[in-house]
Amino acid sequence: MQGTAGPLRVPPGRQEVILAALLLETNRVVSTSQLVDLIWEDNPPETARTQVQICVSRLRKLLVDADGEVALTTRPPGYVLHTEAGNVDAALFTGLVQRARSLGEGGDREEAVRLLRSAVTLWQGDCLTGLDSGPLANAARQLNEERLAAVELRIRLELELGHHDRLVGELQRLTHEHPLREKLHGQLIQALYWSGRQAEALESFRTARRYLAEELGLEPGRELRDLEAAILAGELPPPAAARPAPAPPFVRGATAPGPGAPDGDPAALDAASPAPIAESIRHETVPHQLPADIADFVADGQRLGALEKALRGSDGRGTVGLAAITGKPGTGKSTLAVHVAHALAETGFPDGQLYCDLRGTTPAPATPVEVLGRFLRALGIPGQLIPESLDERAEMYRTRLSTRRVLVVLDDAAGEGQVLPLLPGSRGCAVLVTSRARLTALPGAHRVELDVLDEDRALELLARIVGGDRVAGEAAAAEALVRTVGRLPLALRIVAARLAARPHWTLASMVQRLANERHRLDELAHGEMTMRASLSLTYEGLAPEDGGLLRLLSMAQAPTLPSWLAGALLDDRRPFPSDLMEPLVDVQMLDVAGVEPSGGFRYRFHEIIRVYARERLAAQHPPDVRRAAFARMAGGWMHLVEEAHRRVYGGDFTVLHGTAPRWRPPSPYTEDALADPLAWLDAEQAALCGMVGHAAEEGLHDLSWDLATSLVTLFEVRGHYDLWESTHLTALAAVRKAGNLRGTAAIRASLGSLYMSRNQYDTARQSLNSALDVFQALDEPMGEALCRRDMALIARTNGDDAAALELYRRSLADFDRADDVVGRAIVLTQSAHIRMRQGETDLAQKQLDEALGIYEGIGYAGGRARTLRRVGQVLLEQGRSDLAILTFTEVLELCRDSGDVIGEGHLLRDLGHTFAAMGRPDRARDFYDRAVSSREQVMDFSGGALARLDLARLLTDEPGRSRELLVPAVEVFRERRMTRELAEAERLLGAR
Repeated sequence: MQGTAGPLRVPPGRQEVILAALLLETNRVVSTSQLVDLIWEDNPPETARTQVQICVSRLRKLLVDADGEVALTTRPPGYVLHTEAGNVDAALFTGLVQRARSLGEGGDREEAVRLLRSAVTLWQGDCLTGLDSGPLANAARQLNEERLAAVELRIRLELELGHHDRLVGELQRLTHEHPLREKLHGQLIQALYWSGRQAEALESFRTARRYLAEELGLEPGRELRDLEAAILAGELPPPAAARPAPAPPFVRGATAPGPGAPDGDPAALDAASPAPIAESIRHETVPHQLPADIADFVADGQRLGALEKALRGSDGRGTVGLAAITGKPGTGKSTLAVHVAHALAETGFPDGQLYCDLRGTTPAPATPVEVLGRFLRALGIPGQLIPESLDERAEMYRTRLSTRRVLVVLDDAAGEGQVLPLLPGSRGCAVLVTSRARLTALPGAHRVELDVLDEDRALELLARIVGGDRVAGEAAAAEALVRTVGRLPLALRIVAARLAARPHWTLASMVQRLANERHRLDELAHGEMTMRASLSLTYEGLAPEDGGLLRLLSMAQAPTLPSWLAGALLDDRRPFPSDLMEPLVDVQMLDVAGVEPSGGFRYRFHEIIRVYARERLAAQHPPDVRRAAFARMAGGWMHLVEEAHRRVYGGDFTVLHGTAPRWRPPSPYTEDALADPLAWLDAEQAALCGMVGHAAEEGLHDLSWDLATSLVTLFEVRGHYDLWESTHLTALAAVRKAGNLRGTAAIRASLGSLYMSRNQYDTARQSLNSALDVFQALDEPMGEALCRRDMALIARTNGDDAAALELYRRSLADFDRADDVVGRAIVLTQSAHIRMRQGETDLAQKQLDEALGIYEGIGYAGGRARTLRRVGQVLLEQGRSDLAILTFTEVLELCRDSGDVIGEGHLLRDLGHTFAAMGRPDRARDFYDRAVSSREQVMDFSGGALARLDLARLLTDEPGRSRELLVPAVEVFRERRMTRELAEAERLLGAR
């Protein structure tokens, strides 16, 4: 910052942070609360606001000597830094880039290049370097990205001008500094080729490919691959013909080979062997998560066009498209966002649409860690491979989207801190955010602030709902009606719905009803009291039973409501409980949120209506009625989860239950909903996890722990370790407070299983020992069996086979006492591994045969697959390789059918081991190659490293290829502390 006498020295620390925040939002208000958050983030002192005021006062004195007109003024709720845009480098940079972009599109490339060079010279290093503020660091990253985008645009224009020979050196430096930016690699390849250096151009492609594979486990995108193909074919056009092209669609992998059933003949085995690696890559998941659009949508066409342009962007855009829709409650933020997203979905973002309700206005907003976990699963990453930390999840998320065109819709954001970690890094993606907050700290966002409808659009909305003829026939009354409700979309929809449901009412009669309200409804747009008055008009028109249901439904905290909830809350067992909901839909007190796979409807509240209904609930229902209704609702969820577990495991096996009463939804609903029990658990995950906490808050501690431990059926299969822990810690606090010893032990035992899955063996052992002591005191055989089973697995993992076998023996006796056959089968399968390792293959086979008989008898497919894999390993140990291959192939198909990509990788390695033992290295290499691709495709780099090591053992005559496999594997082994594998990999590297 320049002053009249030279550079102005801003003291480091808080004053720097405040000045940076004000400069980023020049001529716009930055609230005091936002400045507090930027300086202290999550732990501000009590004097924070006072300290901010002091810093601002000192900055004012400093800015008196600034070179140029600048003023720092107070404007509630914060401060504004007033100055011309040309005085701020960031604004000057943005303006130059925009002008250059326009000139380039108009054909004046020379002038555009000159402006872009001027823009980049404004930079003196990375933006905001040295500031200690996480949120500002995110803003700085966005600006740094814009600088690189400007450099890429300038180079593209210079290539089109034929300056390729003078760009090679600069591009070599840039690709070294930014090795993950594929556009820079592509520009270097073009510059080299057009300079007559074809061999170097191809080597540059190979260098980029190696780096992307080693760092990210990914192949180059379509653009780079097309460049290589064009060079090899001699079809890359000369610079004069080059034109900017839109980003190509993401290329999805070929379908994996179908199931085969080889016999023992070697030729048949070869025929059933896997297809080439390229064919094994499974199709990329394309998420379509947008809620339904509405038919009677009205909006400003110019506003819609601006939003679409901001999100769709142009070919030269260097950053992610970002738009924010803000406004007061009831103005239609979410409706507008969903409508725009649907309009862009197919043509603008063919690789998918992600959607999440961030719950920013609730007491428990969604955390970025939680949302990233959901998005990564939607993008095809198995739960077991999703890292724990926010930074690692964000890196994986950006990597997954780096070659896709995906639209991300973030509804109801609490603030910038919730949004910034969810922004992709790819310019091909776009993000649309809605919030009550203004979100002024989202750099580069196109902002739309919604207010009430203008009169013409309000009348158009009214006509679409009640009918154009009615509005035309009472034009004056229609105008009075929209004015009376303040032209607020939500209020207008509610009133119009009543008129549509009562065609004999005139619009004038509705105006008269509104005029008779206690509060003046022309103030509707200014506060909640008038909104409450508007809602009361519809509420008071409800039948008594409909009003009662509306009040009770407000207790549900799930994002959407299944129809059976109405039956549970009213204790009404009719076969079609949606009939209870529909009267509320007719008057728009509830919305239809979608259709379940079973064909039933799901519903949701508008937030303001839910708040209103809760107020009426407290006023009209005594506590005992509320408690009884809540217990039935919670009991309905518990019954469905319990039944889902039974259908997965073939019965009530390997789980403890409490004594809380259940409520049974209608049998047809249960049968339809649980046709695929794991899919239902997946779909209801948010509601079920929320119910664990809600039940704990309401004092239903026995149901809270029962529901939490029963949900492990989902958590374990899908790898939802974070949800496993959070639900259990919530339930643990509830059972401890209530003195519920059995529930405490059950939660501790289940947490022991979680810690074991995370390889936290000491913590797992402590938790299991604590639970076992209580179960022994209570003489609870099922609890004892579960604890000893997991303790045996820890001992087995640590190499203490004798202790493990003794624990398995006692666990087997406990499961027999509890009459739990699945528990018995699991112990037999796990202990068979030890028997096999000790050379007792006959005994191991006997145990596995018994376990298989149990699983096949009850229909537990997951258990059967795991046991069959052990059978294949026994057959291999016995030298019966042909039968081992048949067995592994069968289990491989089971894994593919169930979507178990982790299991698929294990089976591909097993098949590789089998062919290697048969002396058929070519077939072994095929399977190991596919195992590497399968594991690294879903970012399971430790599994991929093991397969790389397997493959390297076979490549004694190919030292170069072996080294290429081992170098990344060594890094993974070192990072994951896999000491035995690391030692072998380093030995092999040293030998080659």
